[in-house]
Amino acid sequence: MSSGGRAAQLKHTGLRPGWTTGACATAATAAAYTALLTGDFPDPVTITLPRGHTPSFALAAESLADGAAMAGVVKDAGDDPDVTHGALVRSTVRLLPPGSGVVFRAGEGVGTVTLPGLPLDVGEPAINPVPRRMMRDHVAEVAAAHGGTGDVEITISVDHGAEIARSTWNPRIGILGGLSILGTTGVVVPYSCSAWIDSIRRGVDVARAGGLTHVAGCTGSTSERTVTSLYDLPEIALLDMGDFAGAVLKYVRRHPVDRLTVCGGFAKLSKLAAGHLDLHSARSQVDKSFLADLARTGGASEALAAEIAAANTGLAALRLCEAAGVPLGDLVAARARDEALSVLRGAPVAVDVVCIDRAGTVVGRSAVAGP
Repeated sequence: MSSGGRAAQLKHTGLRPGWTTGACATAATAAAYTALLTGDFPDPVTITLPRGHTPSFALAAESLADGAAMAGVVKDAGDDPDVTHGALVRSTVRLLPPGSGVVFRAGEGVGTVTLPGLPLDVGEPAINPVPRRMMRDHVAEVAAAHGGTGDVEITISVDHGAEIARSTWNPRIGILGGLSILGTTGVVVPYSCSAWIDSIRRGVDVARAGGLTHVAGCTGSTSERTVTSLYDLPEIALLDMGDFAGAVLKYVRRHPVDRLTVCGGFAKLSKLAAGHLDLHSARSQVDKSFLADLARTGGASEALAAEIAAANTGLAALRLCEAAGVPLGDLVAARARDEALSVLRGAPVAVDVVCIDRAGTVVGRSAVAGP
């Protein structure tokens, strides 16, 4: 694939961007509809993305028979560790009677919406609004160029999509049967984690639409098990926050729920307590000097504080405090809660924080507090 839009190269990192499933579906649709009208598949096929990039996609599959055309494009996610990298995205286009417009269908490997709260109605194929608009725009362009009416049925499928979807959030937020066709710009920015953050937002939306008043932002599967045992929350109340505490807090600020529990490993949540909203080890570190200062407020001696500041890990600092009877876990949880409330800026959300160790044992817990 090539593009003048490869000016989107991430020159400051040297990482290569890629293309979303929505961009691949659009390219496949443009090629298939062109073949349906002309008998020939453009290969490569060039499309225009929302921000003006003009990538060209080689076709990996094509067929033309029985009033339908199918084209397939292999997704290239660039240097991003995207689970859909290498997936074959297919579009099958059939002509419809004039006046029918553009109708979207979910083929094999593309999910169907089964819960309210997403930007698509229940029962609709999980093809997001921007990719739908991109496909409609390119159908209109092809129709204008080759004398079509633009009335078509578009069925998007992804080879092995149902299997790939098991490692995504789709089953939890009620998208069943396969993947979502995603992308607001068409471009995958490596390590931007935009898909993960978008999943967090959709998780909040689905929980709110389901009438839930208590959700939990969890850093991983162990924290999910812990918070479930503490509060007996349903699965759709569990937000796979990962390292993106800020993404959860900022979205809940704009879309409040009555109560938010943040649950995660002690070391990660000590970063939140210190004011970091991205908890990834590459972007924030455990500050042992901060932990030593916090321990002092809980009665730690200067000798213990010095040991904490010199500890190899946050967990080692916690164990020192446990042995001395200093409640560092509770202090970190309370400070992390206060940092969360500061990000929420008075939104009507009560917050509590639960810190765990690697085994899932609760090592610190705050009271619930709110505006």
